[in-house]
Amino acid sequence: MATRTTGEDPTIDWRQSVPGAFPTSDVPMVSSQQSLSQAVYQRRAEYTRSQKIRVKIGTWNVAAMPGTEKDIGAWFIEGKAVSDNLTGLTVRVEDDPSRNGNGNPLQSRVIESVSDQERRTTNKTSTIPKNDTGSLPGNDDVDLYVLGLQEILDVNSKYQAIRPYTDPHPANIWKHSVSEALPEGFELVAEQQLIGLLILIYASPKVAPTISSVSTTSVGTGLGGWMGNKGAVTARIFLGETTRMVFVNCHLAAGTEKSSLSKRNEDVEQILSRTKFSPIQRDGVADEFGEEIGDEDFAFWFGDLNYRLDTLAGDDVRRLLMLHTRNEYDVTRTSLRKIDNELLVTGSSMDMPGSYHGIGEGSETSSQTAVSDASSLTAHDREETDPTADPISLQTTLSSLLPHDQLHKQMRLRKVFHDGWQEGPIDFLPTYKYDVGSVGMFDSSEKKRGPSWCDRILYRTRKGRWEYLRAIKEEEEARRKDAEMKSRGLDKPMDEEILYDYDPETDGAEESYEENLDHKTDFNVVVTKAGYVDRLELDYYTSHQRVLSSDHKPLDAVFTLDYDAVDLELKAVVHQEVARELDKAENEGRPCITLVVDSHTGDEGHPDDSINYGDVRYDQPKTRSITIANTGRVPATFGFVDRHEGGFAPPWLSMEFDRASDNLNPNPNALHEYTLDPGDTTSVNLTIRITDMDQVRNLNEGRSNIEDVLVLRVQNGRDHFVPLRGVWLQSSLGRSLEKLTRIPEGGVRRLQHQRPDGSSNSSGDDAVKWSAPKEVFQLTEAIEALVERTVAEWDMKDTHDQRPPWELIGWPFSEASWSSDLDQRKFLIDKLREALDTGRAFEYQPEFETAHKVEGLAATLLTFLESLEDGIVPQKLWQELNKGIEERERASKILSGEEMRLWVLDILSVSPAHSISFTFIISMLASVVNEIAPLRSWPPTPTTPSSPDTLLVRGRAASQDPSLARKQQIDRKYAEIFVGILIRGSVPSKGRERKVEEDRKHQVLELFLRSKWEEDSVR
Repeated sequence: MATRTTGEDPTIDWRQSVPGAFPTSDVPMVSSQQSLSQAVYQRRAEYTRSQKIRVKIGTWNVAAMPGTEKDIGAWFIEGKAVSDNLTGLTVRVEDDPSRNGNGNPLQSRVIESVSDQERRTTNKTSTIPKNDTGSLPGNDDVDLYVLGLQEILDVNSKYQAIRPYTDPHPANIWKHSVSEALPEGFELVAEQQLIGLLILIYASPKVAPTISSVSTTSVGTGLGGWMGNKGAVTARIFLGETTRMVFVNCHLAAGTEKSSLSKRNEDVEQILSRTKFSPIQRDGVADEFGEEIGDEDFAFWFGDLNYRLDTLAGDDVRRLLMLHTRNEYDVTRTSLRKIDNELLVTGSSMDMPGSYHGIGEGSETSSQTAVSDASSLTAHDREETDPTADPISLQTTLSSLLPHDQLHKQMRLRKVFHDGWQEGPIDFLPTYKYDVGSVGMFDSSEKKRGPSWCDRILYRTRKGRWEYLRAIKEEEEARRKDAEMKSRGLDKPMDEEILYDYDPETDGAEESYEENLDHKTDFNVVVTKAGYVDRLELDYYTSHQRVLSSDHKPLDAVFTLDYDAVDLELKAVVHQEVARELDKAENEGRPCITLVVDSHTGDEGHPDDSINYGDVRYDQPKTRSITIANTGRVPATFGFVDRHEGGFAPPWLSMEFDRASDNLNPNPNALHEYTLDPGDTTSVNLTIRITDMDQVRNLNEGRSNIEDVLVLRVQNGRDHFVPLRGVWLQSSLGRSLEKLTRIPEGGVRRLQHQRPDGSSNSSGDDAVKWSAPKEVFQLTEAIEALVERTVAEWDMKDTHDQRPPWELIGWPFSEASWSSDLDQRKFLIDKLREALDTGRAFEYQPEFETAHKVEGLAATLLTFLESLEDGIVPQKLWQELNKGIEERERASKILSGEEMRLWVLDILSVSPAHSISFTFIISMLASVVNEIAPLRSWPPTPTTPSSPDTLLVRGRAASQDPSLARKQQIDRKYAEIFVGILIRGSVPSKGRERKVEEDRKHQVLELFLRSKWEEDSVR
């Protein structure tokens, strides 16, 4: 259903909200699919089939009268309420509902008389005559119903004209009434309301699916030239993807003054210039521009045009026409006497063919005689007389009035509706103005408005408009040539040269273009804008005289449209064929590559073009490879698209081609392209490795996952997509101490996507399980035990020609002191981390030396401590320690070593997990120092150590005792290694303040590492 453009949203720009603004278009821009659509269109003959439908257009000014909706179904859908005696309607045998399929009359009851109909008329029930079987095609015989209503509410109310929105309630009443009357399956395909104007378009089940690109709009021409109390509502539909149809329902300016005529013409021009439609869409591709009235193949303009009869006294026309309508009444009825009383009123005469000159010119007797003469012609006489030759027939009377019709005059003068518009023959009474509840009583009020054909249905074909424009161009060319001849003096030849007298200014002056063009051109056969041949025929055009609920009589026209429509199933077949042909032609000239993903164990169940890394652990790289082959006929240049910050792949992925790139850019983040000749291949290794601790935390918390898509772009070819996926295995790294104390037995892998929140008041599964993280205890205990074993094994070996590993200051925590093989150590570290994450005991390979095991454990501990979110001494606690040390320094308050240690432990005790973890680590370090540097006579080294680490003591003089001096060196080296890992604090901006704070951190660690017997005072 079409959307309304009534400007109900107050936030919309006023140029969009006024009636007649350009519609807001949601259609997509022209796409690359256009070439496909054009190719399909070239084969349209293969998927179009000839169709024939009936189109009924109805118009009615309901004058805001209550109960009018009760008549709509009978006259508009069922074709009832046509007066055979008051129209020149001739119904074809095949369309006559009073005959069967063989053309034989059906038995039917007598239609209710006019007098009986008027007597029972109220606004509570339908006014349609009883027993009327209908005169026009309707119901299922019509495929497209187009209804235009005027004054569905009181448009003379200034409140209605200036209100900022349109009241939808009256429209809903009419939609309900029409829908109830229509056969089952009809669908409302378009609607538009502008205050009292309403257009509704219903399509049959056969036609509705073929209607597309529906666009509706409105133009207000009322108060101030913009308000909606007058104007038009318009709809454009695209029928069968071949035929554009426009329907305009209007209500033009009223009044009989000359200025009113000019205003009506101006309203028409405003509607034409301000009506805009959205672009047509075919196969998802929209035309570049929208459309206006004039771009269609068939246009229908209907409504209350309000054109009147000129130069005739309205009262004379009333009485003349009532000479015909009186014959419809029973001589005994009140309605007839009322008409007769009107006819007997003295008035002016009308000098025209078929008029009764006795009216108003003589006595009452002469008037009565005229009435008697007019009614004396029997039905038999009328049947035998040609209505157009009978001087007293209704058709003769109508023919004498039509030359005074303003609309026809304006069309002949080319003031309005002159560019190809047509109207069917008018052989029915004027549709305005009647007494409500009357068949033939024209306005009997004090104003006694003159009858007029205010309600009209015009139509135009594309061919008619273009033929008019062609004729105008020829006329302009003829005038140009005439002017040129006059300027050269060739317009007055010599007398002896004159063969005949010709004046182009007067030649054919009595004839008009519109009157003669029909004899030369068949406007009804039309080549549509889409290039199809259609034909439109007007079958019926008449009024429904016996509808009594309004002061206007409704009017309708029935057309037969022959057109070529798209068969959607056939078009789909052609579309597929064309798409395949285009793809084939395009692919043969375009680069084409094929990707083959190497399969691995565990990849089952995943698409062939995806890379599955399976289980992914911290710092354990996994590599998958893909093979790229040029399977086309031309060289192919390709590269991965830069779609991530800082590169073309996620930060945890690296890739390596087996050949150099074309641009040879050494920057790893540069966009590298590679070229393969037809038949060539290349391999790419894609390695995943998770080492960034922020990534680890996000993966642990479920804020990210291991999923991504690489885009391999081929120049002038299509993109290829390579999905990546993996399953992250939870790690104990990257967590806080509080969270680690809530890890259940079995390690972090037992969490099963649960996330311990680290709060102190957790209960149940998130409750505290350990006083300190089990990982800290397990690592420190293992290091103490293996260091002790390492020293013992070394003492039992014959190692006079070798130096122990702990001779290097910082062993086993300094990477520079490690002696184990890198691959061996990496293997061991992976095993240790797996044991921590799964809650299992450490297991070692038998062939590994004990010292190498210690180095693996030390590396694992350092990584674990460094990954902690808050450290062993959090920033908040360190700030308190730093503040206390600073205050003592200012007060020159000296504490003993033991007092200082107790004070530090007291500060840390507010967080048990941190205090206990600190104690474990310090105890482990002290134990290691005692094992590798016992206080006994230490054999002096015969040569000067090459490393300055063996001599430096941070800011203090080394002891003269060799064993004590070595112990001091180890303490300070350990403090240097662990200070940044254990203690977290903000870094001061000034260099001097930064150095002072670093010295304080070292002092705190060295305080706990220093031997008990070494009593020293510390500020």
